[in-house]
Parts: sequence; structure tokens; C-alpha cells
Amino acid sequence: MASSSAHSRISNLQNHLSPLEANNKLRSLVKISPQVSEALSNGRAVVALESTIISHGMPYPQNLQTAKEVESIVRENGAVPATIAILNGVPCIGLSEEELERLASLGKSVQKTAGRDIAHVVATRGNGATTVSATLFFASMVGIQVFVTGGIGGVHRHANHTMDISSDLTALGRTPIAVISAGVKSILDIPKTLEYLETQEVYVAAYKSDEFPAFFTEKSGCKAPSRVNSPEECARVIGKCSLCLRISSFSKVFMHFDPLPP
Repeated sequence: MASSSAHSRISNLQNHLSPLEANNKLRSLVKISPQVSEALSNGRAVVALESTIISHGMPYPQNLQTAKEVESIVRENGAVPATIAILNGVPCIGLSEEELERLASLGKSVQKTAGRDIAHVVATRGNGATTVSATLFFASMVGIQVFVTGGIGGVHRHANHTMDISSDLTALGRTPIAVISAGVKSILDIPKTLEYLETQEVYVAAYKSDEFPAFFTEKSGCKAPSRVNSPEECARVIGKCSLCLRISSFSKVFMHFDPLPP
């Protein structure tokens, strides 16, 4: 018995010292769709998509139609979409048509799942629609390098009194994934959000704009820290960020905010 207990403690210690081995064990707990698995194995582009917008963003069947349209746009541009959700306690990386339909029809009865909620939803075999922080966690686990979403969370107004700061921001600071987004939601404190992203060492750039967008509008009144002017420039920056990650082992994120078209 003592020998078994000692072996268990040593195994746990090895997992802490060997994060790659621990991550491989985590990967065995998720279900990766055949299309996503094949694309990752062959080095093809895969784009992670969150699922909270499906369950909580709009009613059925508009949510299902929108989800299919977004996945179609990803495919038309040469990549494989990987919508991420938790179904019956199983984290799914890439959903089948039946799974997408189920998630959409369940709607708000599905738990909105941030990074902190993952263990509970999995342990109770529940259904979870992933937010930005949870989607980043699962995408990083399986090696997806690009994540597309609408608006991210941020620092709420009067956060100096409430301490209401989205876990999206800390997840962005520790997850090495390029995030393409329309900015933070306009009801948030955008200047403080930008300061917090700087503290988290998150690289922020606006596409063909000098101004940081505010989700459904191009103008926020805040200057973007950086600007990129072409897809090629975006790719170069993402590549350099990945190189810095491999050299320094620090977890930094390239975040590219794409303003809405006029």
C-alpha cells in the first residue's frame, strides 16, 4: 500500500515536471472530430470557434444557421473549422452536424462554460458552451493555433470597486494562440482593458486601422497599440510570436482585432 502511494506521488510529480506528458493525458480525455484530427496531423490550417454564441447569442434556428455559415466561411478560405463544446461531459473539438444541431436546439439550457467551469461540467457529465477562456484552453491542448470569435470580455466599468474583470484576459495572457476578434464589448471599460492586456503581455493590433474597435463598431475612441495592413503581415507577426514562444518559453498571445466593415 505504501509503495503504491509513493508511486502515485512520484507520478504526480513527474506530470508537473513533464507538462508535455500531462498534456498528452489531457488530450486523451477529449473527442477530436475526424476532420480536425486529420487536419492537425497533416499540418493543415485549423480555426477554433467558440460555442457560447450558439447557445446564448441568438434563438434557434437562427443560431444553427449562423454557426453553419461561420464554419462554411472558414472552409471556403482553406481551413478546417473546429467548433468547441462539452457534450455529456465530453469536451468535443469539432462538432458533427448532429452535435451542432443538438447544441443549437438546447440553447440556454446549456451551461455557459468559462475556464473555471470546465472541471464541473465534465465531472457532472453536463453540456457546456465554451466562452473565450474555455475555448482557448481546449484549442491550445490539441495544438490549434488560431481562434476566431466575436467580442472578448474585458474590464468592466467601475472595476476598481467591483473587481469585475473577465477571465478571458488572463486566459489570453497565458495561451499561445492567435485570436482574431472584433474587439471587446462596447459596454466595457476599453482603456482599462487595453492596460490589462498590456500587463498580461498580450500583443494587440488592429487590421487596417489605427483605432481599437468596440465589437459592433469600428470606433472606440482608443488608439490601437499596433497596426497590421495585410494578411501576409498578420501571418509574419503570428510566426514571429510563435518563434519567440519556442525560444523563451513565455506564453504570449498575438491578438488581432478586425474592425467591422463600414
